[in-house]
Amino acid sequence: MASITFDTLKFANKLKSAGVPDKQAEAEAEALSEVLEVNFKELVTKEYLDTKFQQALAPIRTDLAVLKWMIGLMLAGVISLVLKAFF
Repeated sequence: MASITFDTLKFANKLKSAGVPDKQAEAEAEALSEVLEVNFKELVTKEYLDTKFQQALAPIRTDLAVLKWMIGLMLAGVISLVLKAFF
């Protein structure tokens, strides 16, 4: 799995140049790095979503196949009744 690149030193230096005290800037950079890492681990992959999507669609596809057969049989029945009425 890929990882997020977060330059804590660069972030801390930006905070320091903006007037944030050294220790606070370093603490904020470290905290933000941890938050990004934790949130990145909770992300799902495209493959996981595709699998879940296919699992959700499987029963629908089955129901559609059954409906196609039922409609086909009903249509055949109606056609046979129409043909019987005229011939």
